Amino acid sequence: MKNTIYILISFLIITLSNTSILAQNNSDEELANQYFYNKEFDKAVIYYEKLFNKSHNQTHYLKLLDCFVALEEYKNAEKLIKNQQRKHPYELNYNVDLAYLYNVSGKPNDAKQLSEKTIKQLSPNQQQVISLAQAFQFRKENDYAIQTYLQGRKLLKDMFPFNFELAQLYSNSGKTEQMLNEYLDILVVQESYIQSVQNALQTNLSDDDKGTKKDLLKTLLLKYIQTHPDRKVFSEMLIWVYIQEENYLGAFTQAKALDKRFKEYGDRLMALGHLSAENKDYETAIKCYQYVISKGLDSYYYVSAKMELVNVYTKKITSTNNFTATDLAELERSYQSSINELGKSVSTTPLLRGYANFQSFYLHQPENAISLLNEVLVMPGISAHEIAQTKIELADVYLFVGEIWEASLLYSQVEKAYKYDQLGETAKFKNAKISFYTGDFAWSKAQLDALKASTSKLIANDAMQLSLLITDNIGIDTNEAPLLLFAKADLLSYQNKNEEAVKLLDTLKNEFSYHSINDDVLFKRFQINYKQQQFDAALENLNEIITNYPTDLLGDDALYNAALIYDKNKNDQTKAAELYKSLLFDYKDSVYGVDARKRYRELKGDINIIKIENDILEFEAN
Repeated sequence: MKNTIYILISFLIITLSNTSILAQNNSDEELANQYFYNKEFDKAVIYYEKLFNKSHNQTHYLKLLDCFVALEEYKNAEKLIKNQQRKHPYELNYNVDLAYLYNVSGKPNDAKQLSEKTIKQLSPNQQQVISLAQAFQFRKENDYAIQTYLQGRKLLKDMFPFNFELAQLYSNSGKTEQMLNEYLDILVVQESYIQSVQNALQTNLSDDDKGTKKDLLKTLLLKYIQTHPDRKVFSEMLIWVYIQEENYLGAFTQAKALDKRFKEYGDRLMALGHLSAENKDYETAIKCYQYVISKGLDSYYYVSAKMELVNVYTKKITSTNNFTATDLAELERSYQSSINELGKSVSTTPLLRGYANFQSFYLHQPENAISLLNEVLVMPGISAHEIAQTKIELADVYLFVGEIWEASLLYSQVEKAYKYDQLGETAKFKNAKISFYTGDFAWSKAQLDALKASTSKLIANDAMQLSLLITDNIGIDTNEAPLLLFAKADLLSYQNKNEEAVKLLDTLKNEFSYHSINDDVLFKRFQINYKQQQFDAALENLNEIITNYPTDLLGDDALYNAALIYDKNKNDQTKAAELYKSLLFDYKDSVYGVDARKRYRELKGDINIIKIENDILEFEAN
């Protein structure tokens, strides 16, 4: 029993003693750190010396060394380093610390000699090379770090070439060509690293406003293509660079050459065509699909390319609203020719749906569109997903001809079947729009608010805008009459009954001239004018918003759309550039900011843009 009590008491004494020591160490550490960060090095050094003598760990060593240097106690610093060297003779990083000390104490020649000697002492050991290079980097001696990796590469006989490490060091040192060569050399050895190389380059080229680094990269890639003609990877890299520059035509030239050289199937041209069309470079998209079609009927992507080509023709013609009756007639012939060649089947449903949309909303032949879409719905082998897409298209046409409840029924079917899919969200939004058209604003807003969290940015943004329209124009004043008139005009505009829509909007403006809905009325007038290719009238409505309602929700929308009309429809790029510039100044948080800045660059050129960018930075700072 006595022995047990004795053991317990001893244990408690030891535990309490250790706890006390730990608490003391923590207290010393906190005081040391506080003095250090307050630059009271004469006080910090006392505690770090005490801590290092107990722990001998690297953190305390480095802090103690920093204190000695800050206090210019160079002899104590040298003694500290040399003690570490004696204890760890194979750790070369202490030589780097000593060279650093020589530099700060005014002995640069000694520092140089020691650094060079240390690099020569390297053995063929990967970890030793990395450790020494990192020690040089820590002391901001990038050139010696580079020499270390180069020596390590030589000693290890290229088994560990340290390309990524060297590339980053060259980048930090402003040695762009060497950096690029290191990254490209990685791909000579291991093509599977292409994604890692692209990620690294994207970071290192992010500050390349004048494009000089990208130009150098393209030059080097052409050399690598010539010296490694059997490798796809360098052509793929060149295509990637062109895409980063949004030079889709340049990417097309390389992609086509690669496809021909390696007798590919056209898959990269299909992908590039899609990307070009997404970024509104329709001419390049057309070239991509035409090239794939030229590979012949037996080409794997022939049918897809034919369908995509007509789709891009449609986007090109309708995107700027500059089309003529002749353009529409030619496009109709393209649809009919493609359908006659490819036939009507489950594999051509995207083409058939596109044609139905074109018939309804551009040729004003909704009956033909309804007939075609109903034909698609009963095709043998059609997937559930295709049926849902076709139902949405059919509902759009029913809404166009005034069959509102038939449209709502179809939207509801898709929403129910694809509740957690983007298709379902699209259908839900369109049904919410029907509730808006019919004056059920509370229900419409509830559905729209639920869609604000949509995975689709487009749906979420459209839902938010319509929800705000309802909120802003009912608000405290519960009079729904102005919003009811606006909703009816909006539906009439969708149904292409433009004269009736304009009359309602005029009535609304005259009878409720005080109402907050007036900027929305003007914007809807602009949309109708634009659809009718009445660009001067469209600009009048936009200018009224810009002048009278600049701080309302549609202020930046009006300015951006005015810029687009001058740019794309009036062919007045000088005025367009002026409006893009105003958008960047007056609406710095606008969702159109990125596109406006990009187009402004294209119109004014990189040299002239520098002044405006500096002005904006100064403006934002104030």
